[in-house]
Order: sequence, then C-alpha cells, then structure tokens
Amino acid sequence: MEPSHKDAETAAAAAAVAAADPRGASSSSGVVVQVREKKGPLRAAIPYMPFPVAVICLFLNTFVPGLGTFVSAFTVLCGARTDLPDRHVCCVFWLNIAAALIQILTAIVMVGWIMSIFWGMDMVILARYKEQGIPQQL
Repeated sequence: MEPSHKDAETAAAAAAVAAADPRGASSSSGVVVQVREKKGPLRAAIPYMPFPVAVICLFLNTFVPGLGTFVSAFTVLCGARTDLPDRHVCCVFWLNIAAALIQILTAIVMVGWIMSIFWGMDMVILARYKEQGIPQQL
C-alpha cells in the first residue's frame, strides 16, 4: 500500500519543523507548564481539617450560610493548618470569622449563600488533600 498525498504532506511538515528547531527535537518535546492559583488572605485562611469535620462544615454552610465557616474558625485554634504559615493563629482565626460574617450578611441577596456553599466545598477539597497526603499545589 502506497502512502497517500496527505501522509507525504504531514511528513514534509514534520521534517520542516525538525529542521527549524536548533536542538533537533520535535515541537512536542518536553515543555512543562505549571499553573498556580494565587490565593487571597481569606481563601488562604481556610483550614485543613479532618475530612468528617469538613463535610459537617459543608453541610452547615449549605443550610445556614456562614455557620460552617464559623465552626471552621475554631479548628484553627485547635491546631488546624492553613496556607498562611507566617500569620499568627489569632489573625487566621479572625480572618475566618470575617469570612463567616461576610457570608451571613450577604446571604440575604443570595451571594453569601452561594459563597458559603463554595467555601464548604473548598474545605472538603482541602481535607481530601490532607487525608490523601497530596501536597496541594493550587
């Protein structure tokens, strides 16, 4: 079976790309792109909790906006780790209390309720990372 016209064009294009590359490698060789999420102070203050506690906080945030976030603030005082290692525990505690108040006060216009549910989902995601021992790189 003879190669088709398209196969010949593809081979010619690949040869042109290889000739243009000074390293002699193809264009698909070893380029790694890493994306990191930049977290604000409120988002970085979400504690890494045990998975069952995070699920309870998600449940509380779903039905009473801000309550799960308020409970999670106290886990910081009990030693839960956050992405703000350079801040004092009290500062991180008050950041979580501020997030809970924002959720409670804006729940009237549904913004706080939606924020509260997403906050609870973030708690569960962070707890899953902790539980599986995966270093979080987001």
